[in-house]
Amino acid sequence: MTTYSRTKEFEGATFERASLKGVRVRSSDVRGMTMRGVDLDGLDVDSHDLAFGTLLVNGVDVVPLVEAELDRRFPGRALQKAETPEGLREGWVAVQEAWRTTVNGTPRELVDRQVDEEWSLAQTLRHLVLATDAWLRRGILGVEQPFHELGLIFTGAAESGFDMSVFRADEPDFDEVLAARAERQQMVTDFLATATPELLAEERANPWGGDDWRPTVGDCVRVVLEEEWAHLRYVRRDLATLQDPQGDGAQAG
Repeated sequence: MTTYSRTKEFEGATFERASLKGVRVRSSDVRGMTMRGVDLDGLDVDSHDLAFGTLLVNGVDVVPLVEAELDRRFPGRALQKAETPEGLREGWVAVQEAWRTTVNGTPRELVDRQVDEEWSLAQTLRHLVLATDAWLRRGILGVEQPFHELGLIFTGAAESGFDMSVFRADEPDFDEVLAARAERQQMVTDFLATATPELLAEERANPWGGDDWRPTVGDCVRVVLEEEWAHLRYVRRDLATLQDPQGDGAQAG
């Protein structure tokens, strides 16, 4: 199968009576794409930023419907948008309990297994260590080099000039991952325990650079929560596939 990477040759293109059956689109910009008279049976769309835009299906914006269903499947998820210390603390407890259930219920032989080149459970936990380091330790606390050596950064970071020497090159043991993850979870718990409305309203620099957005402390905490819920959904989706490869099992929620 032909792969088109980092190309803009299809911007503004028209596909008429064409077959795109089985096409995979990853990490690409499809904003403003218009489809008319198309067969969508089995179409699978996954967008982390879906809640920040619109998705029209037969003239209906389905984003609110999707968000409501995800909130139903993941009790406590709606609190990722909380504005108060109490709400954020409650949301943090909810997502950590959900993660505890998933981690404890995953057989060890599956923790390093991947589906369609997505991150495994172990890799996802390493990425959440990094997300905590970026948004709590650097974004909120201002630690100059906040990253744990077991953190897993997004694909393409090295090409973007990120110093990868702060991370270990070898694959860590799962128990090491769990220890690093637990340490970072406790940091968030301890921070939220004493957070006040005044502190949440304070501005900080964007931990990934750029001057176009100066998040508040509350914004940084909400990003941590969004990362936690989003990656929990991904992991449960993939674990369901690994445990039920024929696709007969119910959606994990």
